[in-house]
Amino acid sequence: MTPVRAIEFFKGTLDATTEIDAARVFDTTLRDGEQSPRTSFSYEDKREIAAALDDMGTHVIEAGFPVNSDAEFEAVRDIAKSTTATTCGLARVVDKDVEAALDADVDMVHVFASTSDVQIEDSMHSTRADVKKRSVEAVERVAESGTTVMFSPMDATRTDEDYLVEMVEAVTDAGVDWINIPDTCGVATPTRFADLIEVVDAHTTANIDVHTHDDFGLATANALAGIEAGADQAQVSVNSIGERAGNAAYEEYVMALESLYQVDTGIDTTEITALSKLVEAKSGMDVPGNKPVTGANAFSHESGIHAAGVIENSDTFEPGVMTPAMVGATRELVMGKHTGAHSVRERLTDAGFEPTDEEVRAVTRRVKDKGADDERVTMQDVEAFAREVGVSEEDHEEVRA
Repeated sequence: MTPVRAIEFFKGTLDATTEIDAARVFDTTLRDGEQSPRTSFSYEDKREIAAALDDMGTHVIEAGFPVNSDAEFEAVRDIAKSTTATTCGLARVVDKDVEAALDADVDMVHVFASTSDVQIEDSMHSTRADVKKRSVEAVERVAESGTTVMFSPMDATRTDEDYLVEMVEAVTDAGVDWINIPDTCGVATPTRFADLIEVVDAHTTANIDVHTHDDFGLATANALAGIEAGADQAQVSVNSIGERAGNAAYEEYVMALESLYQVDTGIDTTEITALSKLVEAKSGMDVPGNKPVTGANAFSHESGIHAAGVIENSDTFEPGVMTPAMVGATRELVMGKHTGAHSVRERLTDAGFEPTDEEVRAVTRRVKDKGADDERVTMQDVEAFAREVGVSEEDHEEVRA
């Protein structure tokens, strides 16, 4: 059987798929995702989401901020014990934070410090020299413990480039394993962000990770641009939840890699829809109908032209390289004022009716009229319309026999 992901990219104007050879997935749903305003995960929520992420093959799970509370510490420690993914704990460049993360027995400690002048002065109330000193000390402490260490120069995209390079070189010399470049306030654009990753790459031997925010709707695009430019991994969250407008979306990033770049991420993509619904329920943040990949409309069709094309061949008005089956979803033909005769005939035939062309047109008119009145058209309505116009039905007794 052909693997679900093995759908060749369409030949045409965009048929080049060689920009990325490999890419890793760092999930921050349980850390940055939980920082969404009015969102809080319980201990049980965190364990359940972490288990789902782990089962799917997610490479890194940032389980939380261990120093934040006893409950947070316990959740992070227990996730580290119960998952096979690399478990990460967050820490400021503060001794008690670093020690709490190490005590939680995580596989990776993610230390961070602000590097933009506005945050150094008005958030950390510090100086460039002090931030550099504390960052190096934190990286050295984690490195000497034998635990993998990641360093983030927070607000990197608003940081003076010379100072950013100075920080990158300093933590590299201190033994950092990963450098994460965060677009903390979501101000990057794909080309600019790619240029920044190339600059960082030229000044470190560490692996590069990216963390992008969605304030201008560019988070996933920026994350992919970072990977194209040489980064090895991107930090993402399920359903894009996170601070303010959220982060790069797990489902968008993974499916773009799998389908558009033809990269085998190792993620079981067939569980993406189920994962999205789980996080939706636990976070209390509804997934919009037009959300890419996992929204209710992602594989739904109402327009007559589109529905007719999809009935004939789903590749006509869907990406083709990403199918409902690939993400564990189903295709739906929606009835409404834009519905065409092809869709109505398909629905009637599936329901056991044997309509003539004229009867299909009559039922279609009724569907359009009800949809135009801003009313939801259900399959029960369609069947009722069919009976009103006298559409014959299959002999159910004969079918049963």
